[in-house]
Amino acid sequence: MKSNTQNAKITAITEKTLVVGIDVGSETHYARAFSWRGFEFSRKPLEFSNSEEGFETLKAWIEDMKKKHGLDKVIPGMEPTGHYWFNLGKFLQDNGMRPVHVNPHHVKKSKEMDDNDPSKNDRKDPKVIAGLVNEGRYFYPYIPDGIYAEIRVLSGLRVQAQSEITRLKNRIARWFSIYFPNYKDVYGNVGAISGLMILRTAPLPEDVVKLGVDGVNQIWRAAKLRGVGIKRAKTLVEAAEHSVGSRDAQEAARIEIQILLSDYDRLTEREAELMALINEKIREVPYIDKLLEIRGVGLKTVIGFVAEVGDIKRFDDPKQIQKLSGYAIVKNQSGKHKGESHISYRGRKRLRYVLYEAAVSVVSHSPEFRSIHQYYTTRDKNPLKKMQSMIAVACKLIRIFYVILKNGIRYDAAKMMGDIRRPEAA
Repeated sequence: MKSNTQNAKITAITEKTLVVGIDVGSETHYARAFSWRGFEFSRKPLEFSNSEEGFETLKAWIEDMKKKHGLDKVIPGMEPTGHYWFNLGKFLQDNGMRPVHVNPHHVKKSKEMDDNDPSKNDRKDPKVIAGLVNEGRYFYPYIPDGIYAEIRVLSGLRVQAQSEITRLKNRIARWFSIYFPNYKDVYGNVGAISGLMILRTAPLPEDVVKLGVDGVNQIWRAAKLRGVGIKRAKTLVEAAEHSVGSRDAQEAARIEIQILLSDYDRLTEREAELMALINEKIREVPYIDKLLEIRGVGLKTVIGFVAEVGDIKRFDDPKQIQKLSGYAIVKNQSGKHKGESHISYRGRKRLRYVLYEAAVSVVSHSPEFRSIHQYYTTRDKNPLKKMQSMIAVACKLIRIFYVILKNGIRYDAAKMMGDIRRPEAA
């Protein structure tokens, strides 16, 4: 029996199990203890702080409950309340009490079952949480450690830097719209290196005109920048000459763009440093090199996948990763009615994005995946839309990544193509 089914979860709770419901807070937590049948052992909720002293108080309280009632196993349950549960969950795990999570939506819907009252308080929530655990309505959180913890944190920092860079680009684009709107006729990309290089010396249109074609070109030549020259310099100066941008508060405008460019340089440098560090760390994960042998699968895809999934050995089946990513298929049918199926969208959003981007890449660069995509979208029976086909390819990548990382085998395009079912060819 797989350990992740509801029957297995219920079976894990025996007469010798102490079920502890914990209501997690930012500074103070509350706990209540119950038997496997829902009988409460605690007279009143235990209040303990989010500190070493508080955690030790909880541990001593649990040990006392176990000894008093002859129990030998503990299942602590809690809601995944933001980041506040991290330290408590790690403490429990390190002390042999693997924590479990219950869905906050289930807690909210279950509040009225005992007293027909939807109110929320520190005494009620631990009881509701413990009740859901006893029913097997819980899941095991993943607390990565070692290299997987390093990659997840570093990847999160890199994504945060990327988000800040995007916001800065939008602010720079706004500045252009006000003071130099013709700039976009020369550069479609706000972050173009040659354009930003000129802005540091001549930010406003009149500064570019004063610099002239030769002055602009000289800056590029001094930096040994390739791909730009007299022709591009002339286009930029002409755009500056015909600019309709605002000429008010010019000194403040120069200061603003210099601040924006300074922040942009700082963040792009930070992202590059993080990427270099992640590149070193990712090599420590077994069989990563075999994933990179797939045409269209790059280092950023592999980093994103490992950061979100963690140790692949914790999964019994690739469908669990599909569910984690929010790509699990949700059917809409009842009786004779059969509605359109869709993906659940429940899970790790970033993982879903990484897999979709990977699907687009392999369809573009890999002949076998391009063939699969074409088959899905053109088959006679139940052809898929392009978006649906990309999701199917993403799910196929999940299965391939799973097998390679778990067993260390090489990617085999011929075997992958042979596994695709084609009913109409029968």
